[in-house]
Amino acid sequence: MTTQRAVRMLLLLGLAAAAVPGFAQSSAPSQTRSQSAMSTPHVSHLTPVLVVDQIEPCLKFWADRFGFQVENQVPGPDGKLVFASVSKDGVEVMYQTRASVLEEDPSAGPDLTGHSVVLFLTVDDIDAVEKAVAGAPVVRPRHKTFYGSTELYVREPGGHTVGFAAFAKGTK
Repeated sequence: MTTQRAVRMLLLLGLAAAAVPGFAQSSAPSQTRSQSAMSTPHVSHLTPVLVVDQIEPCLKFWADRFGFQVENQVPGPDGKLVFASVSKDGVEVMYQTRASVLEEDPSAGPDLTGHSVVLFLTVDDIDAVEKAVAGAPVVRPRHKTFYGSTELYVREPGGHTVGFAAFAKGTK
């Protein structure tokens, strides 16, 4: 396993704080002022790693509908992908199969259930998004919010909810 993949696995399993040297733990509210004044690491990018049963349909969702580039494809012994990512305009989403996580760590099963995530993307053109997601299962149809956006939510093939929001000028 590559170091990069090992770190991704550790992050996925929530073990990075204990296993990655220099990985700072968050400041708890109960810490004193001097403790919270310690330097914290610079964070420059957040990339979700979504655990799914099959990666290929998820990649098609992003690539075919939104023009994302498919990257970092890692096939398993059977040729099907066990890990891959997509990216566009500074947005990146990674996918890993449930089976590959369990192969790396059979005790990880409980960590793969009972959690939920909603991806929320800000877009310029909600009409274009609505056309792009046509046919995807709708979680919440297009609607206006009290905070100045027009949004819609769909389910991507891996089962995760993806929300898109176009904000009126001067809000956000």
